[in-house]
Amino acid sequence: MELRGRRILVCDCEKTMPLDAEKLRDACHANGASGEIELNTQLCRGQLANFQAAIQGDAPVLVACTQEAPLFAEIADEEQAKGELDFVNIRESAGWAAEAESATPKIAALIAAASEAVAPTRTVSFKSEGVCLVYGSDERAIEAARQLAGSLQVTVLLTSGQGILPPRRMDVPIFQGRIKAAKGHLGGFAITVDAYASALPSSRLELLFEAPRDNAYSECDLILDLTGDAPLFPEHDRRDGYLRPDPDNPALVQKAIFDVAGLVGEFEKPRYVDYDPAICAHARSQKTGCNRCLDHCPVSAITPDGDTVAIDPQVCGGCGLCASVCPTGAVTYALPGGNSLFERLRTLLSAYRAAGGGQPDLLLHDERDGAEMISAMSRGGRGLPASVVPLAVNEVTQVGIDFFALALGYGAHAIAILIPPSHRAELAGLASQMALAETVMEGLGHGGGRIHLIGEEDPDAVEAALFALSPGDAAKPGTFLPLGGKRTRTMLGLRHLHDVAPSPQDILAMPPGAPFGAVNVDKGCCTLCLACVGTCPTGALLDDPDRPWLGFNEEACVQCGLCANTCPESVITLEPRLNFTEAAKSTVTLNEAEPFECIRCGTPFGVKPTIERITQQLAGKHPMFMDSGRIERMMMCENCRVVAELESDDTPFKAAARPRTHTTEDAFREREIEEARAKVLAERARQGKAEGSDESS
Repeated sequence: MELRGRRILVCDCEKTMPLDAEKLRDACHANGASGEIELNTQLCRGQLANFQAAIQGDAPVLVACTQEAPLFAEIADEEQAKGELDFVNIRESAGWAAEAESATPKIAALIAAASEAVAPTRTVSFKSEGVCLVYGSDERAIEAARQLAGSLQVTVLLTSGQGILPPRRMDVPIFQGRIKAAKGHLGGFAITVDAYASALPSSRLELLFEAPRDNAYSECDLILDLTGDAPLFPEHDRRDGYLRPDPDNPALVQKAIFDVAGLVGEFEKPRYVDYDPAICAHARSQKTGCNRCLDHCPVSAITPDGDTVAIDPQVCGGCGLCASVCPTGAVTYALPGGNSLFERLRTLLSAYRAAGGGQPDLLLHDERDGAEMISAMSRGGRGLPASVVPLAVNEVTQVGIDFFALALGYGAHAIAILIPPSHRAELAGLASQMALAETVMEGLGHGGGRIHLIGEEDPDAVEAALFALSPGDAAKPGTFLPLGGKRTRTMLGLRHLHDVAPSPQDILAMPPGAPFGAVNVDKGCCTLCLACVGTCPTGALLDDPDRPWLGFNEEACVQCGLCANTCPESVITLEPRLNFTEAAKSTVTLNEAEPFECIRCGTPFGVKPTIERITQQLAGKHPMFMDSGRIERMMMCENCRVVAELESDDTPFKAAARPRTHTTEDAFREREIEEARAKVLAERARQGKAEGSDESS
């Protein structure tokens, strides 16, 4: 069988899954597959030749088995297979379950979703040269350093040397001090140490040290922390290159020593998030707007950077909380890249219905704790209900309102999220996004209680919670594509939920802090200075270069508050709401006025009501504006104001009257005058000479 150009191989795992080849074929054909299903029973052993035949050629292959993925990948490498090789788990997710015989639509949906292409993810590089700091409080740190000395460049830093017997041979350098500040990552740690001192070679019964000094600075590639004190970094388990085992557990200490010894060379990890500073709503002109990513990052990988933020990809642990809570989509989760997750979500839910399934419940989980939990339920319990369709993500905390809006808009009846132990202290951001989705569903009449967090560690408790998902009707599924950025995707899902709502509300009130809403302006006090337009990061506030006018596009507003914080008159207020009318997509006028015309040249400038109000308040009342001429200059454009100021009698910059420009016509006129004058003088001279001659006669 083929689907989207992929060869599909299915195995019933030695008949432990009750797969019906014909039903599964028909279910897959409903999603665009073609050809017959060759149902294998022992694809990884006795029928391995079927796999070897399938990987011949350039076509990609999808194997419905994940347990034996390493074996299949090894064989594909030996065979130098050219086609892409992917895997999908239908056994623990559907086939090993009490309701396995009803799980055919789910299996078809899992196959269809796995056949979707996934956009690649960029990577970030690390380089470690093996410079390791062993930070401890007793002889165990020295012993660990000795074990590592053969493969790493090791230095020991002890919090105190009191009571520690000096080593007979100083085979590792030993210092004393307490780390008061640490930053960095694998291959680039920087520490600041107080009470720093090197060990004296004359130490006899216990380690003695030189005179201590504070604020000593050092750098290293790796840190092995055996102090048992508070960790040097928040969420230290995600800090690459920093290992902090329990020093009282020898097995964990030895494992950490083994792990840190291998951290030499060049390494890569995914670049978990992409960032577009152009639409970041953090700040403008030193006015703070949005701090959501800064407040929720558990590893402090995000720092303010002027009007935007800076995200250190080498420190980022990939939890995705920044992308979840970002209102503009400036931060997006990039594993997988692009819209791959949302396209797979759409395929999964639509394929389930197309294959004959009813109303699906979506189970969101990660590939570590979540996959293990599903495996435990399938092996020792009833497994997943047939209506619960699992979707694996890198981190469950990466999803936000856009994901929930799309999942519910594509027809998910409920969304259950398996919370791993490592994330139970980081649920505030996820909870805020869930609250937004629940507010919309409740307000539109779909009913609340659609999204559930499941944090139990007992597989039986998780299983019970999934079987107890409340009944009800899902929204009529949409077929729209998950196009555009976060805001566009979100509104696509929300508008569909509004269109099919049992009790649609054109304007739905939202809780404070929601990234949707209107901006209200007190027109009577607004001076139309338009400072709010310059500070709006999303272009929701607009102006007109030809007239005093302030416009607003509600669908673009994320309620960051920068406009209200910037307004010098404090006349802007925010109104969190969801506006489903067409007016939200268009630009509406918040305030407008006639321009004032210069009383000298007639050029329009400024805002007429504002200038009139200012002149009325200052004329004859302020010492600087007792003269009517100064009031008149306030009613002139900038060019005329300068001219009038220079013409004023009381200005210290007054100059002599500007001389008249001497033109060519003036030169001709002057020449004519001189010529006429010369003629007159010549005539007079001639006449005088004639009269003198007559008198002589």
